[in-house]
Amino acid sequence: MPVVSLQHTSIHLQEMNAGAPETILMVHGMFTNLSIYYFNIAPVLAQRFHVVLYDLKGHGMSGRSSQGYDLQTMSDELLELMDKLGLDTVHLAGYSYGGLIALKAAMRFPGRINKLAIIESPNPYEQETMRIADIYSKELLVHFINDHAGDTAVRPGKRQLQRRHRMYEQLLKESSIRQDMQQERDFFSSPQLAGIPHETLLIYGNASDCMFAGQQLHQKISRSQLILVNGDHNIPVQEPFPIAYALKDFFGT
Repeated sequence: MPVVSLQHTSIHLQEMNAGAPETILMVHGMFTNLSIYYFNIAPVLAQRFHVVLYDLKGHGMSGRSSQGYDLQTMSDELLELMDKLGLDTVHLAGYSYGGLIALKAAMRFPGRINKLAIIESPNPYEQETMRIADIYSKELLVHFINDHAGDTAVRPGKRQLQRRHRMYEQLLKESSIRQDMQQERDFFSSPQLAGIPHETLLIYGNASDCMFAGQQLHQKISRSQLILVNGDHNIPVQEPFPIAYALKDFFGT
């Protein structure tokens, strides 16, 4: 199990096609883990790119922490991980809250980011953000089981699902994650957001509660393009291959 020790936590990661000249670093959302990319999206990207996936702290097999889930701290840890891996620059992709982390990193460390892709990131000002966060884990796992119903190699077992639920329920109860997310309410109003210089791909579900956030980002980020795919907030599971090929085309041009 590849684990990298950072200053305040340990990070579990997976790499694909490590010899490729360009790297895509992928950040998952709250209450999930790197598996959201691992089975379908990452292998497509690894046909051309070095792909790095990691579990955010408090998630998956990374270290547990009672605090530090705000965007400043999470983007600090993203940069520290890049330094530990010797990655000078990367293409950066993030889903949901992971997309907000990616946006924060692009604002703070623009020279370390090549291109930027944001998938279904919500506007933290909207109360809908917290509702999505609270129900996301269970919804995603249901979609995951349905989509891999005939594939015992990747389908999580009942005990594994129960462990994940307990882990994320504990994260909500015993850490500052809810308060840290709520303190980002004004993130979309930041003038630095509108100053992001990177080519940016915004991918949102056409039935998602977060689609308006995608439109807002498209208006704010001058070098952005917005594409819609069929589905709701869970599009990485519902439509992994359209997302994978959109990312591959975007990062490859």
